[in-house]
Amino acid sequence: MDVKPLLYIEIPHPKTQEVLEWLQKSWQPSIGKKTLTQDGLKIELGENSELSIFLWSLQRTTYLKIYRWGKKLSSKENKIKKELKKAIYQKFPQNYPQLPDIDLTNQSIFEALKPHYPETVKYFQKMPQGEYDLNRVYWWEKKWRESVENNAENSSNYQVKPVLFKDQSKGKADYDIIYVGGALGAIHAALIAKIGYNVLVIERLKFGRMNREWNISRDEFQVLIDLGLFTKKEFEYCIAAEYKDGFSKFFDANNPDKLKANVLHTPTVLNIALDTNKLLEVCQKKLIKYGADIWDETDFEKATVGKDIVTVKGTHLVTEDEREATGRLLIDAMGTASPIAWQIAGKRTFDSVCPTVGAILEGFDPEVWDKTYGDVLFSHGDISRGRQLIWELFPAERDELTIYLFHYHQVHPDNPGSLLEMYEDFFNILPEYRRCDMDKLVWKKPTFGYIPGRFTVGENDREIATDRVMAIGDAASLQSPLVFTGFGSLVRNLGRLTSLLDKALKNDLLDGESLNRIKAYQSNIAVTWLFSKGMMVPTHKTLPPERVNAMLNTFFGLLADEPDTAEIFIKDRTDWFTFNRLALKAARKNPALLLWIWEMAGTRDIFRWMGSYAKFTFDALKNLLFSRWFNPWLENQSKWLRESNPKLWFKLLTFGSRFVSQK
Repeated sequence: MDVKPLLYIEIPHPKTQEVLEWLQKSWQPSIGKKTLTQDGLKIELGENSELSIFLWSLQRTTYLKIYRWGKKLSSKENKIKKELKKAIYQKFPQNYPQLPDIDLTNQSIFEALKPHYPETVKYFQKMPQGEYDLNRVYWWEKKWRESVENNAENSSNYQVKPVLFKDQSKGKADYDIIYVGGALGAIHAALIAKIGYNVLVIERLKFGRMNREWNISRDEFQVLIDLGLFTKKEFEYCIAAEYKDGFSKFFDANNPDKLKANVLHTPTVLNIALDTNKLLEVCQKKLIKYGADIWDETDFEKATVGKDIVTVKGTHLVTEDEREATGRLLIDAMGTASPIAWQIAGKRTFDSVCPTVGAILEGFDPEVWDKTYGDVLFSHGDISRGRQLIWELFPAERDELTIYLFHYHQVHPDNPGSLLEMYEDFFNILPEYRRCDMDKLVWKKPTFGYIPGRFTVGENDREIATDRVMAIGDAASLQSPLVFTGFGSLVRNLGRLTSLLDKALKNDLLDGESLNRIKAYQSNIAVTWLFSKGMMVPTHKTLPPERVNAMLNTFFGLLADEPDTAEIFIKDRTDWFTFNRLALKAARKNPALLLWIWEMAGTRDIFRWMGSYAKFTFDALKNLLFSRWFNPWLENQSKWLRESNPKLWFKLLTFGSRFVSQK
């Protein structure tokens, strides 16, 4: 008997049994004889033809397929498909999660959130500082939602609570640089303090406490060793684990054979798991050694930019005392929720984000996972409630594992992205990803955050600085659109950024125009943002469930055949020829790819990307023409040029610095 698949859709509803009851009891086809089955129903169309409709649950959502058994009856089949899809989308529309409004006056965060996120509450209660951390998750999501909704490009309620002000104040600053944010900020601050600058670090949390963990490769971390910030011994001290190989594999059961892909092996990509507590401990010792001050548990309130100083005010959260300091320069390292970054950027803030949740845990059986290996990127199902969920798994200290769940997400005021919803998914579907008894696992620490991205056309497309104020790391959102990590981006560009900042400070080039030239922009990274668009389900759109996995398998299948190219691509070292060669190979392998991207990105973003590609091409040409002679020539002209026209000298210096980073 001939069997043919006719329809595959996702029904964005986590309770599959409710969908089944509706399908069997309420929905009636206009033609054919309906008979109930264990997981759906069948419809007899006559003439030796019937349709089998069945449901299943995965990733807290519901999937439906229709198969034809027997003779093809196109008109009847199409009529039933159309009727069923219409009825499903009316009964089970896509609903984007809202943050519950809670009052903690007379109840704990556990009591407040249990009706909404029972599994999340259950497992946070098992963590050593679970109540504190769950409060942080709620606070982080609330801040993110407020920022997105208030700063939306089409928002009639556009408003930014200003935290940057201006006056005419002058005087001798207490510090050369004040850093607000003590994670990525601490690394940058330690290096700047080592050079000899007087530094203050302001951190809202207890210094050294992180919501996220960091992974990197040995050759990438070598930058910090070469700059003299870490010794090899200190680096080894900070390593929690190092794995033999990392895997990337995306679900392909519903992809055609030509779009199924082999496992991509990347043994030297993100293979070093860093103990962030130890890393920040080393940074803290370095800061103290080099004479820096640290104000932890201090909430940033506002900053006032004067003629030659910036005044920063904050509140010590323990004593509630007000604190104030002045500096020549303020560096914003507060990450995605930074009010400074949102104010500087205005309505053009973040285009994309990775809502990321996870935990450090132990208790996996050795036959389930060998901790000498890692999952770099992995999906075990198709689109779930408007998101393509992706896992990461990295070995950590001793028998611990760090496991993340995230998705690439379009920033939209109707659907900002939810950490709490993701955590509820995480705790429900972790056993689907890797077989385990959730109640026997030992839960050590949650890891979570919003990791932002910006679709840039050129280096001047987004401001990351104003007079005497500059953003770095996630606050600047200039990291790789694929790997989405401010840590890796900062480390890769640390030498260049520090050198340029040193020269800006020494020559008092702290105006917004000059500081905006000191950024981690790379055109070979910016051009890949269209790739990340292919991992996002646009808000208010429905895609075939297998679409994102098919796109990922198209590209990662090519990388699996070229391991050396894969490492270059994932570590943001792609050159113009490699990028174009891979793009053409992907188009030949999957001719529908361009149409898919066009559907997901939209015409406006396709044309924006063409600008990115033109800039990438122009930069490749500049590198070819200038890289060999420009920097030696500028070195010979530096003395008189710096004295006669310091801004032009600095502009040429930043121009030449990009040639070094692209070699």
